[in-house]
Amino acid sequence: MILAGDLGGTKSNLGLFDVQQGKLVKIAHQRYSSRNHSGLQEIVTDFLGISGATVTAASFGVAGPVVNNRVHATNFPWVVDGGAMASHLKLNRVRLLNDLEATAYGLGVLDPKDLEVVHPGVAAPQSNRAIIAAGTGLGEAVLVWDGKQHIPLATEAGHSDFAPNTNQHADLWKFIGAREEFVSAESILSGSGFQRVHEFLNPSVRHPGFDDRSIDTAPEITAQGLSGKCAVCVETLNLWVEIYGSEAGNLAMRAVARGGIYVAGGIAVKILPKMMDGRFAAAVKRKEKLGIFLEQISIQVVLNEDCPLMGAAFVAWKDL
Repeated sequence: MILAGDLGGTKSNLGLFDVQQGKLVKIAHQRYSSRNHSGLQEIVTDFLGISGATVTAASFGVAGPVVNNRVHATNFPWVVDGGAMASHLKLNRVRLLNDLEATAYGLGVLDPKDLEVVHPGVAAPQSNRAIIAAGTGLGEAVLVWDGKQHIPLATEAGHSDFAPNTNQHADLWKFIGAREEFVSAESILSGSGFQRVHEFLNPSVRHPGFDDRSIDTAPEITAQGLSGKCAVCVETLNLWVEIYGSEAGNLAMRAVARGGIYVAGGIAVKILPKMMDGRFAAAVKRKEKLGIFLEQISIQVVLNEDCPLMGAAFVAWKDL
C-alpha cells in the first residue's frame, strides 16, 4: 500500500493508494488542518490508525524547498524530515518533493476530464511545460523535456519579486510596499492577496474578517466578485486574475514552455468562470516582443485538486 501526502499551509491531504491493472487507485483519503497539528508524524499516525493499513512505500509533497530530503515549510510551522518519517514508517526510504514538483508528476496520471482548456494554443508535446498554482501561497515549477520524457523541476519563484507592468500594478506595488517589507508575487497571488488588492482599490469598503488576520477573507471576496454583488470585489477579481496571467506568462517565457501552461491550485478551480473569460490568457501574452510566441502556448486549468497527491503517490510507486 502506498502512502502519499500533499502538505500545505492551510490543509494537508493524506491518501492511501493501491496499484490495480497498472493504475493508481485511491483507497482512502483524509484532510487535516495543517495549523491544528504539530507535524507530519502526528497526522500520519492518526490516519494509519484509522485505516489500519500496512504501508510499503511513501512520498510527500511539501510547500517549501527540499534540501537533503528535509523541508522547512514556508507557510506553516512544520519541519518535515524524510529520514525520520522513513524510520517512523519502518521503510528504507521516504521521498520528499516540493508540492509543485509533486503536481508536475501528477499531470502525467490525470485523466483528460481533469483539465479545462482556457486557451488551446498549438500542440507541442515534446517541449517544456510550466505549472503555476496559487493557493495559500504561490507555487511554480517547470517540466523540462529531455528528449525522451518530461523531468519536473521545482522552483521557489513564488517568493520572487512582484513585477508590475502597468501603472496600476506599479501603484499596487507601492501600496503593499508601504505596509510590508517585501512585495513578492505571492503577496498578491495567494489567498491573502485578495484582501490586499481589495484594500488597494477601495480601502473604505470593508467586509467581515478584514480586521482579523486569522480569518480567510478570500472566499467572500471571490464569491461576491463572481456574483457581482460587490463592485470592488469584481474589480479585485479582475485585477488579481490579470496579474496571475502576467506571472504565468513570465514563467512560460523563462522556461520556453511551448508545451503548455498548467494552472493548478485551489483558487483557479473556485474562480473558473473568471479564468475562462479571456483576461488571464490576454495577460499571459502581453509581453515585449514575444506576444505571438506566447499566443501559441496552450493554457489549461487542473480541475482535480488531488493532482499533487497523485503525483506523490506516483513517485513512491515508481521509486523515483
